[in-house]
Order: sequence, then structure tokens, then C-alpha cells
Amino acid sequence: MAEASDAIRTFFDEYATATGSLDLSFFAAAYADTFMFAGPSGAQTVKLDDFLRVVPKRREFFAAVGLKSSTIRSLEETRLDDHYVMVKAHWTMRFERPGAAPVLNESSATYILRRDEHSMRIVVQLDHQDLAQRVRELGLSPSAT
Repeated sequence: MAEASDAIRTFFDEYATATGSLDLSFFAAAYADTFMFAGPSGAQTVKLDDFLRVVPKRREFFAAVGLKSSTIRSLEETRLDDHYVMVKAHWTMRFERPGAAPVLNESSATYILRRDEHSMRIVVQLDHQDLAQRVRELGLSPSAT
């Protein structure tokens, strides 16, 4: 994989910003109408409307466990053909809780994006770890305190 192009870097910088601000309009434009989501527990197709309903709940969960920021550490890009590009994104998540030192967690995900003249849309997202499980392992979940 090569370092990411400017277009890919811009897309994922906007993705990180949208994650922090809960910009549902960005996510509506960034994901295909139906996409594949996969992780350690398996894979499933997801409809965009269903995903957009889950995003605020996911944000509430991560806010409750002290997530303050998710930033892109690095991006690796592989052109698959004229329409598709694969990007491995390395994220740093910063958790802060009252009376405790900040906790940094490194995670990664691989995305396949379909590109056309005017946009890029995620058609596959593969999370390389179960983030909810990782939160428990770090002792950050409400039941762990």
C-alpha cells in the first residue's frame, strides 16, 4: 500500500471531523446506499438509513466512556481499478475520564471506496477490532467502573 493521495486524505480528514461533530449529512454522502460492514464477529450488509439511525447511539456510547477525539494517524491507499480504491486507516482514540490519566487506543479499519467524477462512497468497511470489547478491556465501560 502506498501513502494516501490528497483526495483520500481530505475524505478521511472530513470523516474524522464528522465523527467528532456527528455530521450525519457527511455520513449520508460518504457511504453507499447499501454497504458491507465486517469486523471480528462477522460481516453484514447495512442499509444507509439504518446506519444513520445507529450513528448517534454509537456516539452516545463513546461519549459515555470518555472518548474525546478520534484522529487519523496514517492512511495507506491501494488503487484496485478505475472505480475502486482500498484504504487502510490507522486511528488514535483518546479517552478522558475525571480523576484518571488519558487513555490512548490505536485502532485500524480498511475501507473500499467507489470513486466517480464527483464523489467517493464507502462500499465496504472492515474494522480490525471490536471497539466495544476494546473499551471493556481498557476498563472504560460503565460496568467496568
